[in-house]
Amino acid sequence: MKIIKFLFLLFFITSCSKKENHNYTFYYWKTNLKLDKEETKVLEQASTPYLYTRFFDVDKVGGKFQPVAVITKDKSFQTDKEIVPTVFITNPTMLNISAEEIQFLAKSIDHLIQKKAKEYHLKTGNEIQIDCDWTAGTRDDYFKFLKELKKVSGKEITCTLRLHQVKNKKQTGIPPVEKVYLMCYSTSSPLEKSDKNSILDVNILKSYLSKLEDYPIRNIEVALPIYSWGIITNHLEKHKLINALSKKDLENPNFKKISEYEAEIQKDGFYFGSYLNKGFRIKVEEISQNQLEDVIHFLEKKIPNFTIIYYQLDSKFVLNRKF
Repeated sequence: MKIIKFLFLLFFITSCSKKENHNYTFYYWKTNLKLDKEETKVLEQASTPYLYTRFFDVDKVGGKFQPVAVITKDKSFQTDKEIVPTVFITNPTMLNISAEEIQFLAKSIDHLIQKKAKEYHLKTGNEIQIDCDWTAGTRDDYFKFLKELKKVSGKEITCTLRLHQVKNKKQTGIPPVEKVYLMCYSTSSPLEKSDKNSILDVNILKSYLSKLEDYPIRNIEVALPIYSWGIITNHLEKHKLINALSKKDLENPNFKKISEYEAEIQKDGFYFGSYLNKGFRIKVEEISQNQLEDVIHFLEKKIPNFTIIYYQLDSKFVLNRKF
């Protein structure tokens, strides 16, 4: 009898500790669509048949709506994945927008998506994803736009969901969509002086998502960061970002290491494509596998059966990473 009880307990512990397997894919967020061998290989291995591809941004310039950084395509961009067109809209675009402008914007975005999909022979399906950091002041018009885009396109409209929009859902409202993509990154600004990782601070994320299980939309997919960058600080404490730096880049005879992820430049010169002066500091922010697993484990207690979309597909970020 004791043996049976022990085996039952062992089975229970093993079952509880068993790691969930989540289907996954990637965001593709470059203006020129192209894939190298490593990116092609990693994408083929992704267990979800979709690639979330940014088509263009939308901003208001001189009072007029403008598409910004519209995609082009290289012949190397070949994939069997279904392309989900994703459009980033700046929050100011939605400020003081009229009903007529909402209709115009929805029609224009749908038209440009169709045009680019046809022009580049992209296999798109029934979904369009909109990425906008909407606020309490723009929520009503943004939500009207989402409804209008659904009507105009005849497609399923989904949207991204930022951490503050979960925490402050009474102020920012609930978007009129059936599925949202929770952006589990950008937990703080990289341009503010802080000892925290601005890409992902797990404690901050957990604080913002403490009541995630109460969010009215239950169909939630999860976007996780795999990107990195370096934050350069000059003598005036002004900051700028250099994309895709890692702590390996700090191994330079002209750098004095301050900590594992920080260094001070000891000699003027060109570094990472920029001219940097002696005394400038570099802080590298990157995401470890342990951080990602911590977030995934936390979310598994909050939402059921989510797919992971890693941001973003780039050989600099996917090399030697386990998915």
